[in-house]
Amino acid sequence: MFKSTTTFFIFLILVLVSITANAHGVDDETQSFLLGNKGIAFGPFLYIGAKHMITGYDHLLFLVGVIFFLYRTKEILLYVSFFTIGHSLTLLLGVMADINVNAFLIDAIIALSIVYKGFDNLGGFKQFFKKQPNTKIAVLIFGLFHGFGLATKLQEFQFDKEGLFVNLIGFNIGVEIGQFLALGLVLILLGVWRRYNSYAKFSNLTNILLMAAGFLLFGFQMTGYFMA
Repeated sequence: MFKSTTTFFIFLILVLVSITANAHGVDDETQSFLLGNKGIAFGPFLYIGAKHMITGYDHLLFLVGVIFFLYRTKEILLYVSFFTIGHSLTLLLGVMADINVNAFLIDAIIALSIVYKGFDNLGGFKQFFKKQPNTKIAVLIFGLFHGFGLATKLQEFQFDKEGLFVNLIGFNIGVEIGQFLALGLVLILLGVWRRYNSYAKFSNLTNILLMAAGFLLFGFQMTGYFMA
């Protein structure tokens, strides 16, 4: 049982990375809706936000790193709340204030947030720098970057200004729903895996793979930046 669970987590990380070119984009149907929408469309934006978060491999990989060594529900909710506050603020600010950030660069920073969390989980800061950064503040700061990443995806479309704020609230709530569903599945799988000795045995390997995924995504985004 524990071998199959370990294999599943390693396979999941590799699959998430392998679909880099497509997972974070916008499908044709959604793109057509966003380009043609006029006025308030709370429900559709809520759905799009949830779908975008569930397929947002970079956001999910970061959150997997955040909760990997969290066991108490209170701690999990606290850290996820810091992340939520961060990305909600910059999502709304980025779109409403029309703050333009290069999509490749912001996604590269998001990729580095995955590297950071894997490195942190491995005890790298204590080992190499003899100092542990404030993890809650780090999650909040990276949440701000993740929010700008979401905002840049939306800014690719020329939105109708009428009802924009309401639509963004719907999108943001959808993001939280998608985040809740994805994290719920991850927590169930982690809960099962933690019953076996393989969890501690392969925890370092899992976080090394998490770092490798982050570096791979970073390279992908920087390649896109220099070739754009």
